[in-house]
Amino acid sequence: MTVAPPEPGRATTPANRLVDHFQHGLDAPICLTWELTYACNLACVHCLSSSGRRDPRELSTAECKAVIDELERMQVFYVNIGGGEPTVRSDFFELVDYATAHRVGVKFSTNGVRITPAVARRLAASDYVDVQLSLDGATAEVNDAVRGAGSYATALRAMDHLADAGFRGFKISVVATRHNIPQLDAFQALADRYDAQLRLTRLRPSGRGADVWHELHPTPAQQRELYHWLTDRGERVLTGDSFFHLSAYGDALPGLNLCGAGRVVCLIDPVGDVYACPFAIHDAFLAGNVRDAGGFTDVWRQSPLFQELRQPQTGGACTRCSAYDACRGGCMAAKFFTGLPLDGPDPECVKGHGESALAAIDLAAVPRPTGDHSHTGPVRAAPVSLGMPALRRPDRMCDESPLAGLDIEEARHG
Repeated sequence: MTVAPPEPGRATTPANRLVDHFQHGLDAPICLTWELTYACNLACVHCLSSSGRRDPRELSTAECKAVIDELERMQVFYVNIGGGEPTVRSDFFELVDYATAHRVGVKFSTNGVRITPAVARRLAASDYVDVQLSLDGATAEVNDAVRGAGSYATALRAMDHLADAGFRGFKISVVATRHNIPQLDAFQALADRYDAQLRLTRLRPSGRGADVWHELHPTPAQQRELYHWLTDRGERVLTGDSFFHLSAYGDALPGLNLCGAGRVVCLIDPVGDVYACPFAIHDAFLAGNVRDAGGFTDVWRQSPLFQELRQPQTGGACTRCSAYDACRGGCMAAKFFTGLPLDGPDPECVKGHGESALAAIDLAAVPRPTGDHSHTGPVRAAPVSLGMPALRRPDRMCDESPLAGLDIEEARHG
C-alpha cells in the first residue's frame, strides 16, 4: 500500500503529515467494511443497514473469494466484516479461512448468536481473526431496549464461550447513546472482567438509526462527559476514529481525526455495491459495484465520487471556527442524514452550531437511507431465537430464516 502524494505546496510537518496525506486518499483502503449479508435474527433500532431479511442477490461464495483475491493484490491488511449477522451465512467460516490464507486479516462483528463453545475454540486458535461483540447496554434493561429481548444474555454467553476458550482481547463494541453514557465505567469493568477491549462508536442517523437519532444521540452534556472519559483512558479504549468531532473540546482524541470516507475507508454491501462510508448507505455515496468491469480495485481507484472526495474540501463556514483544524467539520454521514449541508457544521458540533442549524431544517426534506431490509413480522418484543420461526417453506428467498441449518442443541451446549 502506498500513500498518494500530498498536494503541492502543502505543509508536511510531523504534526499533520498523516492527515495531510490521508485526506488525498490511498491506493487501497486502510479499513474496508464488508457486510456479507442483510440477514439478521435481531432488529436493532439503530441498525445502520436496516438489516433483517437477506437479499437473494447477495454475492456468492465464488464472488466473495474473487473480492478477497483483489484485496490481497491491493495489500489490504484486514477487512471488517459485518452485516446483518455475518455468521449466519453458511459459507462464513469458509470465507474467513480463505481470507486469512490469502493474508487478509479478518475482524468480524457479531451479536454472538452463533458463538458456541466449539466456534469459540476455533476462533481462539487463529492469529488472524478478531471478534467484535455488539452490546449497547451494560445491563439487560438498557441493551435489550435497543437490540431486542434476550440479546444481552446472548452476548454474555458468547463472551463466556470466548473466555473459556482462551480468546483474549476480543472487542466489546458499544454504540454510544444517551441511555448508556452513564454506564461507561460499567462497560469498562465488563471488558476488564473478560480480558477484552472496549470499543465505543458514535450513533449515526443511518439506516433505522435515522428514525431514532433525535431520541437516542447523547446530549451536549453527555458529549463532554464522553470526551473527558475517553481522553482519560487514551488508547486503552478504541473508537474507530468516530468521535473526532469531539476533539474541538481541546486535545485531539487518539486516531486519524479526519472523515476518511472514500479516502481511507469504504463499504462493500451484500450485493457488491461500494459506498464511500459504512454510515452513508445512500445513492448519493454509491461509487460502483464489485461486479462491474475492473472489480473493486477500479471502483476504489477510479470512481468519480471517490476522486471528488479526495479533493481539498472547502469546509464552508466551519473554516472560520477556531476548532476547525481539530474537528474538520465533523461526520459527513451525520450531516447528510440530518439534512445539513456537507460543508456545514456537524449536528453534534460541540460549539453548538449544529443545534442552531438543525432548528432550521425541514424534516420532510431530509434524505432517507437507501434500502430497508427490516423483518416484515414482529421481532423486537420476541426473545432472540435460535431456530426457524415457522415450519413452512419460505414464500421468498429473502424471508428465509437467517438461522436456517443451525443445530439448536449445538448452539445451546456447544
